Amino acid sequence: MSIILVTSSAELHDKFSIVVGDSLLALTAKPVPADPAVVLGQLPADTALDVAIVDCTEPDSVGVQLARGLRQHCPTLSVVLVSSQGPELALAALRAGAHDIVDPQEDPSELGRVLDEAAEAARNRRADAAPANAAAIEEAAPSAASGRVISVVSPKGGVGKTTVATNLAVGLARVAPRATVLVDLDIQFGDVASGLNLDPEYHLPSVVHGPASRDSMVLKTFLTLHETGLYVVCAPESPAAADNVTAADVGRLLRTLAAEFSYVVVDTAPGLSEHTLAAMDESSDLVLLTSMDVPGLRGLRKELDAISALGMHSNRAIVLNFCTARVGLSTSDMEATIGTTIDVKLPRSKAAPASVNLGVPLLQSGTRDAMTKQLRKLVDSFVTTTAPDLAPAKPPKPDSGKKSRPLPRRAASGWFRRPRAVSS
Repeated sequence: MSIILVTSSAELHDKFSIVVGDSLLALTAKPVPADPAVVLGQLPADTALDVAIVDCTEPDSVGVQLARGLRQHCPTLSVVLVSSQGPELALAALRAGAHDIVDPQEDPSELGRVLDEAAEAARNRRADAAPANAAAIEEAAPSAASGRVISVVSPKGGVGKTTVATNLAVGLARVAPRATVLVDLDIQFGDVASGLNLDPEYHLPSVVHGPASRDSMVLKTFLTLHETGLYVVCAPESPAAADNVTAADVGRLLRTLAAEFSYVVVDTAPGLSEHTLAAMDESSDLVLLTSMDVPGLRGLRKELDAISALGMHSNRAIVLNFCTARVGLSTSDMEATIGTTIDVKLPRSKAAPASVNLGVPLLQSGTRDAMTKQLRKLVDSFVTTTAPDLAPAKPPKPDSGKKSRPLPRRAASGWFRRPRAVSS
């Protein structure tokens, strides 16, 4: 096993030298560098590094930052942090992709055990990443239990797509709290965070890159929790930050979320961008939205034709927004234009603009009007049809006549190790 120790402490160097022996590579630097290139540049050519031990005992240590950089450069690497403040450092270390935290006063036998486990984890990741296993993993994926992926799409902007997506997600979260997630896939100008009055710590690029992209447990710590029990992946903070998000990233993210959540709602950008197509490829259901005007209806017809040409056979719900009797179009006229029936018609609502400006969806505030009633109808169309493999975390009310199965309990991981007491 190949292990590198990054520390400024001669005492730590001596201690790990006893534990590891001749296979220990040491980078003694004061202070510990934050740049992973400094560490990786010290390795002999063609070295298959298993474990990096990073000293986090210094005040204002950049060890967590270094751990994150090392994992990004070497996805199979295991990083072990050395710190006497394990509980305080645990969440940051988890998000950085660290394997474990050990106390600097831990006895050598325990240190050896931790390093052995870390090295074994690194070897397993290398084996999983091997091309020989890629086909088996791909074949196993469809049989895995997964939730429903519902993409809200429209050919044009300004038709209330984000309003529909946020209300749909909030409505489903009432059925499946903490088992529903909303993804803002309008990667340049998405405003789901504004529509839900959220101030997210992490955004889409952080979710699809780094440790969160490789570990579903880490991924959940990067999601933003809304007060309704809905989890949210918010769009990048700026159009420039969206450049690093690829269609492959989108597909991988949605597959991971579908394996962990009962419902995954996706708010897409207008049109059929590569990111939207990637989302549609992973979707079990499509909500196709347009406004009550001839250009919007014709745009929807073109989108439906394109979806059919691409062979996408997801369940579809046609939703018409801003409905009013004053535009001179009958339901039969509109259905003839788009070539299919309309499932839900959302009337104009005086409460909707205030709902958007306040960041409180109509189905969250409980506003009683015709639009809210139709939004509930849309939510019910997904709840009352074939249930997802992952059951809602909370059963519906007794008088609803529906039955649900509670989510299986997951064992606590006991992720960080408490130091043993050191006798004086």
